[in-house]
Amino acid sequence: MKKTAITISFDEEKLSALKMYLEQKNMNVEDELEKAIDILYTKNVPSGVRDFIDMKSGSQKVVSAPKQRKQRISSAVGANAPEPVIHNEEMEG
Repeated sequence: MKKTAITISFDEEKLSALKMYLEQKNMNVEDELEKAIDILYTKNVPSGVRDFIDMKSGSQKVVSAPKQRKQRISSAVGANAPEPVIHNEEMEG
Protein backbone atom coordinates (compact mmCIF):
# COMPACT_ATOMS: atom_id res chain seq x y z
CA MET A 1 0.00 0.00 0.00
CA LYS A 2 1.36 3.42 -0.92
CA LYS A 3 2.25 5.57 2.08
CA THR A 4 1.91 9.32 2.41
CA ALA A 5 3.49 11.75 4.86
CA ILE A 6 1.49 13.70 7.42
CA THR A 7 2.82 16.95 8.86
CA ILE A 8 1.61 18.29 12.21
CA SER A 9 2.74 21.09 14.48
CA PHE A 10 3.68 20.31 18.07
CA ASP A 11 5.48 22.19 20.82
CA GLU A 12 9.24 21.73 20.36
CA GLU A 13 10.05 21.28 24.06
CA LYS A 14 7.26 18.76 24.54
CA LEU A 15 8.46 16.80 21.50
CA SER A 16 12.02 16.81 22.80
CA ALA A 17 10.87 15.47 26.18
CA LEU A 18 8.65 12.87 24.52
CA LYS A 19 11.52 11.63 22.35
CA MET A 20 13.81 11.40 25.37
CA TYR A 21 11.37 9.32 27.41
CA LEU A 22 10.35 7.12 24.50
CA GLU A 23 14.01 6.35 23.75
CA GLN A 24 14.35 5.05 27.31
CA LYS A 25 11.69 2.51 26.42
CA ASN A 26 13.30 1.70 23.04
CA MET A 27 10.39 3.42 21.29
CA ASN A 28 10.16 6.34 18.87
CA VAL A 29 7.62 9.04 18.10
CA GLU A 30 7.02 7.99 14.50
CA ASP A 31 6.14 4.40 15.38
CA GLU A 32 3.84 5.52 18.20
CA LEU A 33 2.10 8.05 15.97
CA GLU A 34 1.61 5.39 13.32
CA LYS A 35 0.00 3.10 15.90
CA ALA A 36 -2.21 5.94 17.14
CA ILE A 37 -3.41 6.90 13.66
CA ASP A 38 -4.07 3.24 12.87
CA ILE A 39 -6.30 3.05 15.96
CA LEU A 40 -8.03 6.29 14.88
CA TYR A 41 -8.59 4.79 11.41
CA THR A 42 -9.97 1.53 12.80
CA LYS A 43 -12.26 3.38 15.20
CA ASN A 44 -13.74 5.76 12.63
CA VAL A 45 -13.72 4.02 9.23
CA PRO A 46 -16.47 1.39 8.88
CA SER A 47 -15.21 -2.20 8.71
CA GLY A 48 -16.69 -2.73 5.24
CA VAL A 49 -14.70 0.20 3.89
CA ARG A 50 -11.53 -1.04 5.63
CA ASP A 51 -12.07 -4.52 4.16
CA PHE A 52 -12.56 -3.04 0.70
CA ILE A 53 -9.38 -0.98 0.96
CA ASP A 54 -7.43 -4.03 2.20
CA MET A 55 -8.81 -6.18 -0.61
CA LYS A 56 -8.11 -3.49 -3.23
CA SER A 57 -4.53 -3.07 -2.05
CA GLY A 58 -3.95 -6.83 -1.89
CA SER A 59 -3.23 -6.79 1.82
CA GLN A 60 -6.43 -8.49 2.96
CA LYS A 61 -6.04 -9.54 6.56
CA VAL A 62 -7.54 -12.68 8.03
CA VAL A 63 -11.28 -12.11 8.35
CA SER A 64 -12.30 -12.22 11.97
CA ALA A 65 -15.37 -14.04 13.20
CA PRO A 66 -18.56 -11.98 13.25
CA LYS A 67 -19.22 -10.14 16.48
CA GLN A 68 -21.66 -11.84 18.77
CA ARG A 69 -24.85 -9.98 19.45
CA LYS A 70 -25.75 -9.21 23.01
CA GLN A 71 -28.41 -11.49 24.41
CA ARG A 72 -31.78 -9.80 24.41
CA ILE A 73 -33.34 -9.78 27.84
CA SER A 74 -37.08 -10.18 28.07
CA SER A 75 -39.02 -7.59 29.99
CA ALA A 76 -41.19 -10.29 31.58
CA VAL A 77 -40.72 -10.54 35.32
CA GLY A 78 -38.20 -13.24 36.16
CA ALA A 79 -37.39 -14.07 32.54
CA ASN A 80 -33.65 -14.57 32.01
CA ALA A 81 -33.00 -13.05 35.41
CA PRO A 82 -30.01 -14.40 37.32
CA GLU A 83 -30.78 -16.23 40.51
CA PRO A 84 -30.33 -14.00 43.56
CA VAL A 85 -27.48 -14.71 45.92
CA ILE A 86 -28.69 -14.90 49.50
CA HIS A 87 -26.23 -14.47 52.33
CA ASN A 88 -27.35 -15.92 55.62
CA GLU A 89 -25.34 -14.32 58.42
CA GLU A 90 -26.73 -16.76 60.99
CA MET A 91 -25.00 -19.69 59.28
CA GLU A 92 -21.58 -18.10 59.62
CA GLY A 93 -19.46 -18.84 62.65
